Amino acid sequence: MQHPMLNIAVRAARRAGDLIMRSMNRVHQLEVRSKERNDFVTEVDLRAEQDIIDTIRVAFPDHGFLAEESGHTDGAKYTDGKDEFVWIIDPLDGTTNFIHGFPQFAVSIGLQRRGKLECGVIYDPLKQELFTAARGDGARLDDRRIRVSKQISLEGALIGTGFPFRSNIQWLDPYMAMFREVTKQAAGIRRPGAASLDLAYIAAGRLDGFWEMGLSPWDTAAGTLLIIEAGGRVGTLTGDDYQQQGNLVAGTPKVYEALLAIIAPHLSADLQ
Repeated sequence: MQHPMLNIAVRAARRAGDLIMRSMNRVHQLEVRSKERNDFVTEVDLRAEQDIIDTIRVAFPDHGFLAEESGHTDGAKYTDGKDEFVWIIDPLDGTTNFIHGFPQFAVSIGLQRRGKLECGVIYDPLKQELFTAARGDGARLDDRRIRVSKQISLEGALIGTGFPFRSNIQWLDPYMAMFREVTKQAAGIRRPGAASLDLAYIAAGRLDGFWEMGLSPWDTAAGTLLIIEAGGRVGTLTGDDYQQQGNLVAGTPKVYEALLAIIAPHLSADLQ
């Protein structure tokens, strides 16, 4: 692994993962507050995020950040592309799982340069699995190259998803119609509750496809690069380019197309 920025991202992710794991045996003692209904943040999220930013800032003091808990820092202008480098950070993806002791959460760190994803890291501290990708250099799991599965249809496919909640609850009805149709055709649907790991699992061939609505940049930046570098496809619910915000479909090339086709009849006007 020779990519210097990827190396720093790996270091930051591992440090944050260690911090998270040290807190596992005192989850019941953690301070937890609600950002909005059913959307939680713990002191671990905040400490892990600051540790990631501090680690990166030592190596790259002029870079900007877009982080889930602190938002834009150092004047990062993620949306208008004025910063050359922006680190996109989710210090603890799957906070609700973590609070409940449900073993599915991860650290996600992506780097954009002038709006293009350059590298990404997703680290599962429980399994100690490290997913990495650098633009044009493929995707890896613990330094072993990974590829999306060879699945060519929904029949026999294992699909990941995320349920609409919080501000996206207005899409529950069209989502359930999509869910019903995918259930009829796929081998199974899984909703583990950490989108970054769902995307990493597509890159590693553990899932064949995925769809979810209302995602944020820190949910997807690292994972979408992993999928692309592993030979998969990523887009919106209508197949347009995904811009690290909103509604996402991903999968092997054939499963991606099949998901788009099955989703299309159920798109409400505000989902198109």
